[in-house]
Amino acid sequence: MPIALKTAYAQRLQSGEIKPDQAQAAALETLARLEDDLNAAQEPQGFSLFRKAAPKAARGVYLWGPVGRGKSMLMDLFFESAPIVRKRREHFHAFMAQVHSLIDAWRKGSAQERKALFGQHKGDDPIGPVAEYIAQQAKLLCFDELQVTDIADAMILGRLFEALFARNVVLVATSNRPPQDLYKDGINRPLFTPFIDMLQARLDVVAVRGPTDFRLDRLRGVQVYFSPLDPDHQRVFDALWSDLTDGAAETGANLEVLGRTMRLPRACGGFVRVSFASLCAQALGAQDYLALAKRFHTVFLEDIPRLDANRRNEAKRFVTLIDALYEAGTKLIALAAAQPDSLYPAGDGAFEFERTASRLHEMRSATYLERVRD
Repeated sequence: MPIALKTAYAQRLQSGEIKPDQAQAAALETLARLEDDLNAAQEPQGFSLFRKAAPKAARGVYLWGPVGRGKSMLMDLFFESAPIVRKRREHFHAFMAQVHSLIDAWRKGSAQERKALFGQHKGDDPIGPVAEYIAQQAKLLCFDELQVTDIADAMILGRLFEALFARNVVLVATSNRPPQDLYKDGINRPLFTPFIDMLQARLDVVAVRGPTDFRLDRLRGVQVYFSPLDPDHQRVFDALWSDLTDGAAETGANLEVLGRTMRLPRACGGFVRVSFASLCAQALGAQDYLALAKRFHTVFLEDIPRLDANRRNEAKRFVTLIDALYEAGTKLIALAAAQPDSLYPAGDGAFEFERTASRLHEMRSATYLERVRD
């Protein structure tokens, strides 16, 4: 029997793992309401000669607010306590990647292949079969960091979740934005707004905007720039990654930029871990780095080498990368061969690199770490 949500939360408070927070308390009450509704739905109904209509799905929950306020922690506690067997908890982008894969399988599959995967094969519209497939897997979906930036996602979400809600699937989600700001300024946004209306009608929307960034508390006073490249610094770097991600599974992520796909295998929620070579030794540019900075609130960048004139192209890309992260307020955890001022001391562009060195110094300061991202 799962531990009740409020009990699990109280245990964390008592152990000192978390601190009292009024904004979290409001969200806790809403999630506890949903837990009670799910418990009631599991209770056996008394015998009746008259068939009753199937019960409606419980009302879901949408938690939004700045990063580091405990939204994911609350959802994880709820997920563990939820009295339902068929449930899924994953990052929203990982879920959408599966949805696109299923849609592709329906469109390209033969009747036999469709039947084997979906249990049905008739029709041209993949949304119904895909929704049925997902609903058979889980009656509770918990999504971390729901955000919509891709037009392909935006165009199918309304129809997909209309079909999922019709199958009594319950949704819990966290996001940095309120529903009305999802896909803001996106292409053909009016086609997306029915999904927003659906979220507001089917979910309780709760702001978790407490004054304390609890993730920042874990970074405060902690080294975030490690040099030189040696086993001791590598161990500390690895430990900080495990600590900040709470040891969660690395689900990976794909960024679609100008018709290209940037594959990031070591992504975990709003965290991503990448090497210098994967970002700066490849033919990437400003748009790629801007997309990275927008998608992730914290970047772990490792194996930054000492640069010279023979690697001036890599140095230029590194300058562009740091500019994108800095302007977005993205947190940077770096593992480098040298301190910022010694990374590119001479060569074509070394003078311009001085600004990058200055930004690297600033990005490990308390002032920068306390910057609030949108």
